[in-house]
Amino acid sequence: MAGPRVPDYVESLEAYPPGKPIEELKRELGLKEVIKLASNENPFGPSPLAIKAIEAILPQLHRYPDGSGYYLKQKLAARLSQPAERIVLGCGSNEILDLICRVFVGRGGRAVLPHPSFLVYQKFLQAVGAEARLVPLRGAFLDLAGLRAAVGAETRLLVLCNPNNPTGSAFPASELADFIGQLPDSVIVLADEAYIEFARQPGVVSLADLVSEERNLVVTRTFSKLYGLAGLRVGYGIMPARLANYLNRVRQPFNVTSPALAAAEAALEDQAYLAEVLRRTWAGLDHLAKGLESLGLEVWPSQANFLLFKVPRPAEEIYRLMLAKGVIIRAMTAFGLPDCLRVNAGTEEENRVFLTRLAEVLGRAES
Repeated sequence: MAGPRVPDYVESLEAYPPGKPIEELKRELGLKEVIKLASNENPFGPSPLAIKAIEAILPQLHRYPDGSGYYLKQKLAARLSQPAERIVLGCGSNEILDLICRVFVGRGGRAVLPHPSFLVYQKFLQAVGAEARLVPLRGAFLDLAGLRAAVGAETRLLVLCNPNNPTGSAFPASELADFIGQLPDSVIVLADEAYIEFARQPGVVSLADLVSEERNLVVTRTFSKLYGLAGLRVGYGIMPARLANYLNRVRQPFNVTSPALAAAEAALEDQAYLAEVLRRTWAGLDHLAKGLESLGLEVWPSQANFLLFKVPRPAEEIYRLMLAKGVIIRAMTAFGLPDCLRVNAGTEEENRVFLTRLAEVLGRAES
């Protein structure tokens, strides 16, 4: 039987490969314990206040969530010093990225992206039949001059991932502000700041303060990383109200669930917990970097919660050997980096186990 007609750009699109559940990996590999350091998650979990908020909302699950996310948007607006009408909530910040591609680029549109960077940018653009022009990084950093030179009369979108995934590099806000000011007014600049809270480099801060009605700037943030709410999928975009209006026309009417809204509101209030997560994450990154370097490996400096490092054998081989030892990390082959792996900071014990297992796989002793 003949199947439905599918556009060529969808026919050739490869689905984002999700990882197997940890319990399934344990069964398949006969392992008692598996640690996952592959998805840049917060290993310490959400704030206790967020958990209490989720428990409190459970008896109301027969009701639809607040489609406007009124209370969460009000809290975000107060913290960001931005009007609430400039904030769009999403099922993770990924939904905001998707909506931007659908609404402002579309079929036949053109976008400029750094490469390697977050893989879903290309997927979202291909899914709507848009063209992506990739600009290689300069070392570990976005090539701002190259990105600017790639912008043409037909360019509708330019994406900045700051800090960049998978390299962890980042630019100070002042430098990015100068860069954005040199771009044509017709181009929407999307600054993906999924990891901005982890940055320790002076001046590397959010561009949210630059959002205004006079500038086509969209800044996306997420509760999936620092806030530990990846399983609930809640994020947001800050943008001119005129752009937000268009996104609200096409987004799903109840796109953020009641537990996600409640948890995000509560998590924003627990600043002491977030500070502790940052402290432990930074300590974990320092421990991992020192351990990787002691194994003779090249490690990229990172302003995110993960590290990119180079290995002497194909990354896929190291990935599989580590998996057999119960440690899940991420091979960077799909990013065009076949000799690199990425690992996010875990708990103190997870970091220790990772370094021990990697030393075993590489046949090297930790110093």
